[in-house]
Amino acid sequence: MIYTIYHKTSFHYQSIVNFSHNIARLKPKDTAYQKLLEFTMEIEPKVSESHEFVDMFGNTNTHMLIREPHQLLSVTGKSRVEIFPNLIEQHIEFLKSNSITYGAAVERLSKFHASDLSAKQFLFESELIPKGSDAIKEYVLESFHKERDLFEAAHEFMNRIFNDFKFLSGFSDITTPVETIFEAKKGVCQDFAQFAISALRTIGLPAKYMSGYIETLPPEGEEKLFGVDASHAWFAVYIPNAGWAEFDPTNNIIPKEQHILLGSGRDYHDISPLKGVVQSSGNSRLSVMVDVRREKKDLIKESASGQTQMQMQSQMQNQSQQ
Repeated sequence: MIYTIYHKTSFHYQSIVNFSHNIARLKPKDTAYQKLLEFTMEIEPKVSESHEFVDMFGNTNTHMLIREPHQLLSVTGKSRVEIFPNLIEQHIEFLKSNSITYGAAVERLSKFHASDLSAKQFLFESELIPKGSDAIKEYVLESFHKERDLFEAAHEFMNRIFNDFKFLSGFSDITTPVETIFEAKKGVCQDFAQFAISALRTIGLPAKYMSGYIETLPPEGEEKLFGVDASHAWFAVYIPNAGWAEFDPTNNIIPKEQHILLGSGRDYHDISPLKGVVQSSGNSRLSVMVDVRREKKDLIKESASGQTQMQMQSQMQNQSQQ
């Protein structure tokens, strides 16, 4: 299946900005389970200098330098991404059949194994996600017992967050402390993901922040309006010998055909869509518009899809440990 994604981020400045440099992360990843078919980026005002690079987490960054005076900065990413649900299902079954117990995972991660090295960077505190309190540790350990299967424990942990926490827009922003989210038991998808990551790292498991989009559907019989979607966040936990297992606590589901990955990192700051520094005074106002649509089957070229799927199949085993 193929999705078209429109993601526009705008900053409205109170005063004239004479100079700014920004980094945009709007280009979805190529993985073993999704392929980027097309991508364009539109920037207003005119960019003086621009270059693209891939960071240590595999995310594509576009650096932009703007010297033209402006009061509005607008960056729009337009993408077409193909998702391979059957490969995702295969990966999930692989994770389940190769999962180990929580106790065995902690024991293995305490020693040197070359295949675990890249995952171990996600064991440590990050700017937005500190290690959790004793109360958070006690909460997560209700699911993770020494002899319990790690995949099964993580699945139950996701389910408990979904049931115990209330989705409430406006209560928090991305800088709201994890402890505040845990005590209030409310927030949005970014909060639930960062809380889960904090809890998992606290008990010795590598966990990373997954950022992207999720397909939303209008009420039955109604047409979907343009721009009503939003960016989305979930988490992934590392299972030694198997790879990364993804979980979406906001919707209590394992990401499959409705999730499109933009990028991943230690926390939100590693994959924020747009950030930068400006030379100006006064406040700024942020606005975001996102639209995610699944293309109709008659618009998808089966031959191209089949060729892509064979290519992605060969990559799946190689990327399972990354």
